[in-house]
Amino acid sequence: MADLDTSSGGGSGRHQGKVRSKKLSTRVDLTPMVDLAFLLISFFMLTTTMAKPVAMQLAMPQKPKEEKVKEPVKESQVITFILDENNVVWYYEGLAPDEVKKTTFSPDGLRKVILDKQQKVGRVLGDPKKTIALIKMTPDAVYKNLIDILDEMDITQNEIFAIQDLVEPELAAVKEAKGE
Repeated sequence: MADLDTSSGGGSGRHQGKVRSKKLSTRVDLTPMVDLAFLLISFFMLTTTMAKPVAMQLAMPQKPKEEKVKEPVKESQVITFILDENNVVWYYEGLAPDEVKKTTFSPDGLRKVILDKQQKVGRVLGDPKKTIALIKMTPDAVYKNLIDILDEMDITQNEIFAIQDLVEPELAAVKEAKGE
């Protein structure tokens, strides 16, 4: 708490006989204020909620209860995207990597390729939503590219796509297209 210091202001020295007024000094004890500050800090640390991590919602297919009749897939419906290092996307149409082409994640790149394929499938089958996209990644690809291509699937409203493992003929075709 607060104290008043009433000790004498002197009197020993050359002014010994004169009467002097006493100087009063105040001293404030800060211990209770420090205690209160630590109590408030600990209270707010215990009662605050930390930011929870947000994960991307990805709908995974459920195992069917009964066996469905599988529809044959036409080769003209399929386009395969192979994600590679430095934000490069290799793609080919059909089921075999005969002619591998290169594009980027720009709107004039990947999005245009998807929309062009949807137009081709729409002309052949009458429904552009039947375009099937297969997404594969090389070992040098980054996870951000997978998120980017999933975003492009959503933007172009391409509803049928699958994430698959890269097979050796595709890896060889990409290396050949790179010139390695």
